[in-house]
Amino acid sequence: MTPATRELATAQNKSAVLIEALPYIHRWTGKTVVIKVGGEIADNPETLIGFVTDLTFLRYVGIRPVLVHGGGNQISQAMREKGLEPHFIGGYRVTDKQVVGIVRDAMMKVNESIARAIDSIGGNAIRLAGDADNILLTKKLRGAGGEDLGLVGEVEDVDPNDLYRVLLKEYIPVVAPLGSGLEGTHNINADLAAAAIAVKMEAEKLVFLTNTEGLYRDFGDETSLISETTAGQLQAMLDGGHLSKGMIPKISGVVEALKSGVPQAHILDGRQPHCLLVEIFTDEGSGTMVMP
Repeated sequence: MTPATRELATAQNKSAVLIEALPYIHRWTGKTVVIKVGGEIADNPETLIGFVTDLTFLRYVGIRPVLVHGGGNQISQAMREKGLEPHFIGGYRVTDKQVVGIVRDAMMKVNESIARAIDSIGGNAIRLAGDADNILLTKKLRGAGGEDLGLVGEVEDVDPNDLYRVLLKEYIPVVAPLGSGLEGTHNINADLAAAAIAVKMEAEKLVFLTNTEGLYRDFGDETSLISETTAGQLQAMLDGGHLSKGMIPKISGVVEALKSGVPQAHILDGRQPHCLLVEIFTDEGSGTMVMP
């Protein structure tokens, strides 16, 4: 095979991939997809660029991605640098007035890092803070046993106007999960914030990127990966106490979103290159898919 023939064969293979994706592009063009990613992605430049490349591809083919990010690791590190030890109750960070300032600073640094990465490849990001931009309207959240968690918020409502304006201009909104409540800024769980946004915006899909392959029936047993399930089955797992603490907010968000009309949700391994594109544009799929 001559070099010219090899180059032609390579080009034809690329064309075949694009043709295969065509029905999926047709299916998803114009649809809103809400994606939640952990804040740790901002600390890994290679993974971050791969992820924002997927986001930008989605935007260029007419899909409307809305990104919500976490920042738990960065918050804990910033607290320790100030001599404060993180304290959690039921998976929620106890957040007093000093801590909420640290939370906000850390979240906005993650927000800036992700937005800058999107811009660097021509994706055009808009930074949004759920509190300052009045997107996430919250009330004070208490622990399951009535414990005072401080300035931790529960989403009461979502004002999607800024998100719609950004999407209409073909930008990618990058949302920091901070809430606006009567006491001021609230710290919000990013999984629950993403779920609330997906419901309000009538998203076609809610995606959680995690550092596991998906949801396991028995945590730690890789052979028990659940590839497909339903909101009802997940509710039973929640009620039965069969989930790890890290999965509880994600699964709670998935259940609430699907009960409120979001057609499907996915829990994907964010460590896998281009997992978003594989999920949306191929039959193969990955991770765990949840249907109503």
